Amino acid sequence: MKTWIRRTLIGAAATTALLGGLAAWAGHSHKGCWSENRAEAQACYVDMASRKLDLDDAQKARLNALATQLQAQRAALVPEGRTPRAELQALIGGPSFDRTQAGALLQAKIAAVQLKSPELINAFGDFYDSLRPEQQAQLREALQRGRHGHRGPRP
Repeated sequence: MKTWIRRTLIGAAATTALLGGLAAWAGHSHKGCWSENRAEAQACYVDMASRKLDLDDAQKARLNALATQLQAQRAALVPEGRTPRAELQALIGGPSFDRTQAGALLQAKIAAVQLKSPELINAFGDFYDSLRPEQQAQLREALQRGRHGHRGPRP
């Protein structure tokens, strides 16, 4: 795999993992944020993370921009009405694995990541850089602890 593709995918995966960890951490103690409406769920998670990190209005706006970029990245990777399961079922629906379609699907995902990743990385950087040192430490600790409060690697 070409170096720039690998770096782009690693950067997007790392950013997504960090943001997913933030969302999991924000929602860990409160199950009320689950909603079919993504905008409502996003607002709830942003509000919870804002309270836990004691964000000011400017930081909260940056976190909201980050959440919006994360949703845009997700929408680019998983278009509305299509699921990864449906895409896989289409690839194995015949008597043999459709390698051509799998390659095209992979190229489409790579292109989506390349297109949206710079904005997502910038949004995360803007948010993280706006945090005070104690807030950054609190976020790092929460990400290290993980979703269920465990420290270190999962068994």
